[in-house]
Amino acid sequence: MTHSDTSPGTGGALSGRTLIKGHGTGNDFLLLIDPEREVALTAGDVAAVCDRHRGVGADGLVRVVRTAALEGARAFHAAVPEAQWFMDYYNADGSVAEMCGNASRLFAAVLLSEGLVDVPDGASLTIGTRGGARTLTRMGDYWTVDMGPARLTLLPGTSATDPDWPGWDTVVTVPGLPGQRAALSLAVPNPHTVVALGSREELEAAALAGLTGSGAPVAYDPVPEAGTNLELVVPLAEQTDPGTGERVGVARVRVLERGVGETLACGTGACAVAVALHEWEGPGAPEDYRIILPGGEVGVHVGAAPLAQGSTVLLTGPAQVVGRVTLT
Repeated sequence: MTHSDTSPGTGGALSGRTLIKGHGTGNDFLLLIDPEREVALTAGDVAAVCDRHRGVGADGLVRVVRTAALEGARAFHAAVPEAQWFMDYYNADGSVAEMCGNASRLFAAVLLSEGLVDVPDGASLTIGTRGGARTLTRMGDYWTVDMGPARLTLLPGTSATDPDWPGWDTVVTVPGLPGQRAALSLAVPNPHTVVALGSREELEAAALAGLTGSGAPVAYDPVPEAGTNLELVVPLAEQTDPGTGERVGVARVRVLERGVGETLACGTGACAVAVALHEWEGPGAPEDYRIILPGGEVGVHVGAAPLAQGSTVLLTGPAQVVGRVTLT
């Protein structure tokens, strides 16, 4: 599919360029193949092309660039030479983001479809991100991403080892829901704030505005300095994996993504939810979680101690290329 868009604001440095459109569980992105970093990309260019009314529309834009060509990544390239490709990722408003689990799966799928890498089924690929090196393993049309470690980002003076710690460190006021809600702050590696709700009715009642939508904003106390993604989660009944016999936690989630608005899915958000649920349940909690989002489902493996030093979180889900868009 090729489409020429002549609307104002979608040109700039991207004029004449072809972008690849795709998504992971409905979380959609535009990918720019720019191996040698020839495009002088600006935040305004990203915001214009991601605009769903005057641009092409997406939750973010990813530049596919060789790590060696990315300014400031030379030390990283020397330390992780196998990460030949870097995921230069931007939110829909043009702001820079550390990492995105859904975008990383699409990134790998595009590298494969464009012939930039060879990844046989069952093999792995390492890429660079602002959150560090990430390894993706191909399983047919699905990819498993090593998302790296999760960590609590608690307020000063708050300790998860305190026997009186309630399991949360901040409060959030969500339009459509009465009162303040207790929340837990995590980084995976993007900042996240996870709120547990009591019912699906509450989840549906939350009024989460889009990036340019009207309505009252979510209020955080205290306000996160670097912004945050918000995940609203309703824990559901656990299931048993028919293959392994292991318990699987199940949850339904909505996401308000920093610099984007409400999205159909969020990979790092799904990981944050799984880690929070594991932390809240305590010893004996499931190590695997099925996260149900408006755009589809992903699987998250957190292990026995997801917040322990050296632990990593694994995210599994699909990636789908939709088509190509040529800007004029």
